[in-house]
Amino acid sequence: MSWNTSIHRGSNNEPNGGRPQTERKALLVNLDQRRYGSFAEIGAGQEVVRWFFQVGGAAGTIAKSMSAYDMAVSDSIYGECRRYVSRQRLEDMLAHEHQLNLDRLRETRGDSTAFFAFADTVSARNYHGTNDCHGWMGIRFQAHPRDQDSQIIIHVRMMEEDNAAQQEAIGIVGVNLIFGAFFLSHEPEQLVESLLDGLNRRRIEIDMIEFSGIAFRHVDNRVMSLRLVQLGYTDAAMFSAKGEVLQASEVLYKKPVLVERGSFRPVTYVNTDMLRAAQEKFAKEPGVDADQIVTLAEITMRNLTANGEVDLRDFLARAETLAACGMTVLISNYFEYYRLAYYLAKHSKQKIALTMGAASLLELMDEKYYTTLEGGILESFGRLFKNDLKLYIYPLLNRQSNELTTIHNLNVEPGTRKLYDYLVDKGNIEALDSFDPEHLKTFSREVLKQIQNGDPSWVEHVPPEVAEVIQRRGFFGYRKGKGHSPAPLPPIAQPSVNVVLSAPH
Repeated sequence: MSWNTSIHRGSNNEPNGGRPQTERKALLVNLDQRRYGSFAEIGAGQEVVRWFFQVGGAAGTIAKSMSAYDMAVSDSIYGECRRYVSRQRLEDMLAHEHQLNLDRLRETRGDSTAFFAFADTVSARNYHGTNDCHGWMGIRFQAHPRDQDSQIIIHVRMMEEDNAAQQEAIGIVGVNLIFGAFFLSHEPEQLVESLLDGLNRRRIEIDMIEFSGIAFRHVDNRVMSLRLVQLGYTDAAMFSAKGEVLQASEVLYKKPVLVERGSFRPVTYVNTDMLRAAQEKFAKEPGVDADQIVTLAEITMRNLTANGEVDLRDFLARAETLAACGMTVLISNYFEYYRLAYYLAKHSKQKIALTMGAASLLELMDEKYYTTLEGGILESFGRLFKNDLKLYIYPLLNRQSNELTTIHNLNVEPGTRKLYDYLVDKGNIEALDSFDPEHLKTFSREVLKQIQNGDPSWVEHVPPEVAEVIQRRGFFGYRKGKGHSPAPLPPIAQPSVNVVLSAPH
């Protein structure tokens, strides 16, 4: 291309909603003679394609623009679906529209044209203001003429109260996504960072992104999920044991949820035993269907961050050892447990439980962590236990005295003792009884040192599948024989734009 495709990456608080920047992006797409495709938008008007029509030159970019608002019409085009604002409906739209472009135009202009299909299905603010304002958006495209397909899918939440403002935000993020797919596909992290150009977190949240296809064959979607949280574009991101990115409202919808927070550095028998014992107890709760329980291993950004940076290799080591145990991982900015509880309750109306060790419970009862709240620890616990949340507590072994610390002899400060006793008596805090005593002598920090020091006894403290991954990949400083551990990957630097790393609640 002979023109400059660089875009000013300033603050996401530009006047006029970042309109000049968005217009320039739309125009650069229109001026690229290689790109040609269709737009299909449902639910909030044709807010994305409107930008391309307004800036001029759209005839060289847009083969078709449509919106099938009526459900019967939508079903007749894309097939029947259970939920219209869903990933499945978006996937159906992208597949249908992109294939139409190829079928109709490939023979006549396929040698010089890279085809694309953009789609979104959105639930913007309704007349009564009672709906969940969110949407799915994606683009399926050829990076080059005759190339195999590539795809990006995102899930967004609109934070504005006004319908018109929500529609404008959807239009801007859609333009950012299309521009990123065409001009930043070789720099996926920069592409992610650009998605809120001209916007900010007060207007829209991006809580899920997935790259796939030939252009992104080297992209690890777990790293991209981490990037969303690090940039402050969302406070939590989730991925499966297979590395598939997940959207919380679809995974947790109408499901009881059990969460274990930890460093998982590495995953030990204590982690797996704690989760097993908690799951057994949770399954006996009235109204909890044992087969429907969703278990999550949660790692906070504070746990992942050292000196303002995230060590990418360390993150992947934790992710892959958790994957070896079949765990779904949640990365969050929710250092405060009540914020985690709020997030879970927002996505599921079923029962919620957290499991932790006795030492973590003692920290939870420490008033120094709640000085920023006007109501102190009472406000925090009021939010935490608002929906009858359960805490399942794993005992702590004192190896000198061989005594166990449990909920019944926890050394709680006098100022919070009555509150603690009330929560225990009420059943919000329960002891785990079916733990395996053989694992109580395992402490993850000691296991980590054993791995780094070449002490072979570390394998006794982790599940076999975890040991295999650590040895095969050289994670956590593991050395085989006289060889050296792999050189660390470069850390993920802090974002270059001015963003908020965590939004207050």
